[in-house]
Amino acid sequence: MAQTERAILAGGCFWGMQGMFEHVRGVTRVVAGYSGGEETTAHYEMVGTETTGHAESVQITYDPKQISYGRLLQLYFSVAHDPTELNRQGPDTGPSYRSEIFFATPEQERVARAYVAQLDGAKVFSSPIVTKIAPLKGFYPAEGYHQDYLIHHPEQPYIVFNDLPKIAALKRVYPQSYRAEPVMLGSSH
Repeated sequence: MAQTERAILAGGCFWGMQGMFEHVRGVTRVVAGYSGGEETTAHYEMVGTETTGHAESVQITYDPKQISYGRLLQLYFSVAHDPTELNRQGPDTGPSYRSEIFFATPEQERVARAYVAQLDGAKVFSSPIVTKIAPLKGFYPAEGYHQDYLIHHPEQPYIVFNDLPKIAALKRVYPQSYRAEPVMLGSSH
């Protein structure tokens, strides 16, 4: 079996993050969930109170022979979300929608910090990047009804306006990284 690695990223509502990364070549699995808080508070209703420390996140399992962690970060910063928005993305506001990279290894931390420094140095964005970079304490999968939400509800207005454009941007800007058929979690979750 091929060796895989995992990246945990937060950048707004996990529906769009999961849906976009499910279309990336080299990604084998994407789980919507929560990071940044305690396991006991990793429930949608509690996270929505904005008092748990959690961010809506995705756990991306990928094959490093096909796609690098740095390339995932490139997609994260350029098409998955706006890293200059503090505690909000699109219509969603609050710390659970923050931009944050949860690193699991010193190498992931190094790559993430170098990438942010490079983007800031090149003034890629007109506003400063507010993405937090923090050690991963835990990732807790979201409730089943949130998994593959974008795939199951492609005509829902929130998805149409906020999330389908991310997939379109991935296809347009990074066609070599785009996969038409998304990797789904399947019905077992």
